[in-house]
Amino acid sequence: MTVWPLVVYFVAVILLVAGMLAVSSVLGERHGEPATGAPYESGILSQGSAHVRLSAKFYLVAMFFVIFDLEAVFIFLWAIAGRELGWAGYCEALVFIGVLSATLAYLWRVGALDWFPAGPRAEENL
Repeated sequence: MTVWPLVVYFVAVILLVAGMLAVSSVLGERHGEPATGAPYESGILSQGSAHVRLSAKFYLVAMFFVIFDLEAVFIFLWAIAGRELGWAGYCEALVFIGVLSATLAYLWRVGALDWFPAGPRAEENL
């Protein structure tokens, strides 16, 4: 087993990165206007603080999306290889989908998916 292709690859990567850094330092812009360090986004100067408090619901929805999206990818890959996996793979996919369903039911039951929880102030949130 030879490792020289791996060594050549590592050397090529290091040389490429070093070359890109060298070219960008030589050709890069150098200016020190006062507006250089100012925050600027989409052609509009920012107003107010960048520290905005967001509800934890946004993060929960993002985490649920990532979790269920990855699981959808696993189910799609299982569907592609379904014939080769046979009945054992089918049973394992059923267990996997069952765990997903139980998780979704639990999240629904504890109210983690409710944006406006029911309660005395439910009318104010609408």
